Amino acid sequence: MTPRNGMEEVPTAARLATMCPGIRHTALDRLTEWVLCAPVIPLALATVTFLVFSPTLLNGFVRWDDHVNLFENASYRGLGLKQLRWMFTTTLMGHYIPVSWLTFGLDYSLWGMNPLGYHLTSNLIHAANAALFYLVALRLLRKAAALEGTALRLGSATAALFFALHPLRAESVAWATERRDVLAGFFFFLTVLMYLGASEATRHRRHRLLMGSIACYLLALLSKSIVMTLPLLLILLDVYPLRRLSFQWGTWRNDSARAVLKEKLPYLALGLGGGITAYWAVASHHYLTNVAKFGWAGRIAVAGYGIWFYLEKTVVPLSLSPLYELPAVVNVLEPRFLSSMVAVVAISLAALALCRRWPAGLAVWVYYGILLAPVSGIVHSGYQLAHDRYSYLSCLGWALLVGAAVGSIGRAAATGALRPGIARLAGVVAAVWVLALANLTWHQIQVWRDTETLWNFAVESDPQCSICQSNLGTSLYHRKLFALAKERYDLALALRPDRTRVHGNLGPLLQSMGDSVGAIRHLNIALAWYPDDPAVLDNAAFVLVEQKRYLEAIPYLERAIRTDPDYVPALINLGAALGQVGKADVAIPYLLRAREIRPDEPNVHLNLARAYASLGRYEAARKEYDNLVALDASFAREIPADANLRQ
Repeated sequence: MTPRNGMEEVPTAARLATMCPGIRHTALDRLTEWVLCAPVIPLALATVTFLVFSPTLLNGFVRWDDHVNLFENASYRGLGLKQLRWMFTTTLMGHYIPVSWLTFGLDYSLWGMNPLGYHLTSNLIHAANAALFYLVALRLLRKAAALEGTALRLGSATAALFFALHPLRAESVAWATERRDVLAGFFFFLTVLMYLGASEATRHRRHRLLMGSIACYLLALLSKSIVMTLPLLLILLDVYPLRRLSFQWGTWRNDSARAVLKEKLPYLALGLGGGITAYWAVASHHYLTNVAKFGWAGRIAVAGYGIWFYLEKTVVPLSLSPLYELPAVVNVLEPRFLSSMVAVVAISLAALALCRRWPAGLAVWVYYGILLAPVSGIVHSGYQLAHDRYSYLSCLGWALLVGAAVGSIGRAAATGALRPGIARLAGVVAAVWVLALANLTWHQIQVWRDTETLWNFAVESDPQCSICQSNLGTSLYHRKLFALAKERYDLALALRPDRTRVHGNLGPLLQSMGDSVGAIRHLNIALAWYPDDPAVLDNAAFVLVEQKRYLEAIPYLERAIRTDPDYVPALINLGAALGQVGKADVAIPYLLRAREIRPDEPNVHLNLARAYASLGRYEAARKEYDNLVALDASFAREIPADANLRQ
């Protein structure tokens, strides 16, 4: 209603009572209820989430998979047939994620290689997920906690904020590579939301919602396979809180129960296909951890540790890290593993004992286990004991419990069952908790600002992480802080002598420090372990090039490119080595391929300029030199031998 002066009329207490029945209205309550009853809640939640995560827009790409997936990978750049064919056939880094690649291809079409655009897309998707989870929570809390009106909206909004603003989300949103997390989450929420709608619909509308839910599930699987166990979640939802199924003897035989189970068959088929595809993608790159190296007892211990870890970090999200390193040997009797397994067993027994009086507790615990199962460590790959990003979907149940508690307090306060003072105190505690989470997230996001910031933070969080020390050493090496880099590499080997790949990094470092003998010694160790690894081969060749042993370096570089035709450092070094032995015409195709992949790499333009100049193609040489100056003028000035190119 709009009064004569043209200004919108503020809802009266009577109108608020109609909008949110059963609520006693004080002056403060009126404002709160108007906000909570407004249809803009999902938009407000998305906006708050976007603002809290806005520091991601200042982040760059980091040398922690971003370099392989994005800034050294030309295959995804665009949405042409060539790029689409690659997106739907590649298993780069052990993942089959064509829908995620589509979004990266769109980013490149819009933004080129500006990281701001990539982070903007991830932030927008996560903000949308906050709104979608609010809509899911509305339906689940209405069923499970019997909440209505303002209490329901308050509880659902709290659950959405707890999920969206938690520091454990920082890795999934602030790390460009983890687009697959937020995108799979987006389609996951749509899948569940449509399924919940279908459970209450009839006939044609029900069929349309189920078809839409199945389509969204397929898109979720093609974004990231971690959602492969979602069909089991849908069955769990049918048991509680939808109560369409029961574990009582004989109820599974009736027609209605069979119909409910039958509708899961498409989901189960897709989930099984997604699981098989995920296993194939990882196995095809030989990433799976050998059972002989990491046995079943250790895997069970790691699974128990992870289940406790994510719950503990949800409650107390401190000392987060980009990598929690798997120890060389997992000792089941080590306190952190033993105590975690004891805690998991105790919680499981308590949830079972209380299931009649508090079925939500058991449902959340089972949901948690279902979503964590694919990344629990039973089927293991990589170097991690746990990852923050694995909590993105698995910890939604804890957010729902927080939301249910807040909503129940709001309902009790509104009906007079709880004293106003206690209700206000509880509200203040909940608000402070959410604000504290947002503050921690704001700072955690900035850990991902750049590579050196990331690994400095990682070694401060866990000085015993050998991979973190080695990665920090590599970052320092790229800044030509050789002495500091060597300290980190030496520490990484002291912590874990089995990290033989570090020897490959020490080779070029020692060569840069003038220790040619030490460089060759470390590279021989690395080559013995990784004879076909492009990075190790390129490092070996780099040392030989620095020693002007060009003919000896070329076979290493050719082998590296046979293994990975798009490995930019090897393409550049091979072009440089061929140029030095008088084969500039052979060098140019390799350098042009490197330029196609990394047009922002100064060394590409430098070596192309030299190759063109040696062939008498001075116009092309000067053009490449101009590109070099535009990219890095100070670097260009440091090349006196190429002064003729500046004319």
